[in-house]
Amino acid sequence: MLDVQQITLAFLEKRLQVHPDVVRYILEQDEPDLIERIIAGVPDHAIVVSAQHIPGMTVTRDGTRFLTDPSVEVVSGSAGTSGPINGTGDYLHYFRDRYARLGGMIRSRCSAMPIEALTRSNRYRQEECTIIGMVTEVKTTTNGHRIAEIEDSSANISVLFLKDRPVFSDAERIIHDEVIGVKGKLSSDGKLFFAELLYRPDIRIDNTPFRSETPGKAVFISDVHVGSDTFLADSWSRFSDWLSDSDFSYLLIAGDLVDGIGIYPGHESELVIKNIYEQYEAFGAMMRDLPSRMKIIISPGNHDVVRGAEPQPVLPDAFIKKFPDNCILVENPALVNLQGVRVLMYHGRSIDDMIGLIPGASYEKSGLMMQEMLQRRHLAPVYGRKTPIAAGKTDRMIIDPLPEILHTGHVHVKGITSYRGVLGINAGTWQSQTKFQKQMNVNPTPALAVVVDLQTLLPETFSFA
Repeated sequence: MLDVQQITLAFLEKRLQVHPDVVRYILEQDEPDLIERIIAGVPDHAIVVSAQHIPGMTVTRDGTRFLTDPSVEVVSGSAGTSGPINGTGDYLHYFRDRYARLGGMIRSRCSAMPIEALTRSNRYRQEECTIIGMVTEVKTTTNGHRIAEIEDSSANISVLFLKDRPVFSDAERIIHDEVIGVKGKLSSDGKLFFAELLYRPDIRIDNTPFRSETPGKAVFISDVHVGSDTFLADSWSRFSDWLSDSDFSYLLIAGDLVDGIGIYPGHESELVIKNIYEQYEAFGAMMRDLPSRMKIIISPGNHDVVRGAEPQPVLPDAFIKKFPDNCILVENPALVNLQGVRVLMYHGRSIDDMIGLIPGASYEKSGLMMQEMLQRRHLAPVYGRKTPIAAGKTDRMIIDPLPEILHTGHVHVKGITSYRGVLGINAGTWQSQTKFQKQMNVNPTPALAVVVDLQTLLPETFSFA
């Protein structure tokens, strides 16, 4: 099987650079003559070989975009869809659904066999094959190798990722409960699987985002934290005036509308509005000051007055009486269709878990965290840590269908990324550094708004500090 260095050198010999996505595609296909076929089709003027140069590769975008309102449609996450927590019985359905759907995405790129079929006979020992499973345990050995225990519906097995193999860089980022595929060979005693290539559900390299056919611009913000003594009222006033003078069509707010009450010990001492109803009344007044022509899409976060477990329901009626009619309340997460452009809104609490498990991750790299979600096709892959999840019969946190834009918040640090046709946006916060953030050495990027032209999907950042 080819490795990364061999593939890269083959292109360099022809004075060509090769995009990492193309390298990954070649590794997955494992066709000896594929490199030559790609090079043969590269135009003379090309310098970098990208997905468009792969023979037979055509751009794809999924089907129907408009079911009801062509301007704003809540595809998933409308009021009442999160459902109650029905006890432990749904957890089995939840994880089976996660494995089946994410495993199916991996199977579309490789042929895999059940783990039980691999281990119960001698037929496949030391013969290359692929298995798919959910990670139940992962650790680093005393020699610096990586071992992951994975299981499917038939059995489980230990997978060894050797530190001197190219696959190790991917293996370092394996986290609990994600679904992965592994190509490699079973040991002679049938107890260990030696990995050579790691598959994730990921986004196809030929994914092409949908763009609106009509003019329209959307503004993205999150983490307003009304009621906090660090809420930046003057900056918000400048932002409000700016929106009034604009022609923008949509405002999307990804959670933590208010600072809440009793979120952490000593929280009350940091509030200027100490009544939760009054916090939402103040937020509603701020929304009424914005242009009524704009559609304002609002989802909750962990500071809002809903259950902490995700998916989180929409804000209760008792707290939104002062909100204007142009506000559209959605759950967390929610998939919203703006003129055919799909926006996946997720507050982003799972970023706390991912930062603690992925090497090199930090609150300053919110863009990287969104890429990690997209590669796993899951908003909260780790179960049972800081992010509470209400397990239902289906896993609502799976990223399917793919959005054009992933909109997050929570970390209070701006991050913009573009990964395989999906634009990731975290616009920061409207709150200056809190005492807790100072202790954690987190430096927020406050009073920012990101504007996206729905015809081009190009983002632009504006500051109101």
